[in-house]
Amino acid sequence: MAIATYGLVALDCQDPPALAEFYASVLGGEVKRYDDDWYDLYAPGGHRISFQRAPDHRPPDWPSADGGSQQLHLDFDVRDMDTAQAQVLALGATPLDLDDRGGSRGFRVYADPAGHPFCLCQEDREQKD
Repeated sequence: MAIATYGLVALDCQDPPALAEFYASVLGGEVKRYDDDWYDLYAPGGHRISFQRAPDHRPPDWPSADGGSQQLHLDFDVRDMDTAQAQVLALGATPLDLDDRGGSRGFRVYADPAGHPFCLCQEDREQKD
């Protein structure tokens, strides 16, 4: 028996409206302002990602295993890895690890404009990151 139901993922950042628009451009959906410090992205499929103002936010160190670990990351399935990569880079993503071993690894790692890691994952991949 479950203890809870999933609600959302909230990302700390210095500029919630800008980061919400970045993810809306990646995933689609609608951005809604709750207040100046909190924005929600209602993505297709009923998923919600929230963006909370944290003036002193510092991006995690990736792929550090010590005190500066990545904390969390988001996975997004894509049909065409190269096209999706070009699009997220044009939106302001930073490449962190693009070596997908000729497609055999099935994912590439980026950071959003606030420094949170995320992966583009080939839709038909069998191996999770």
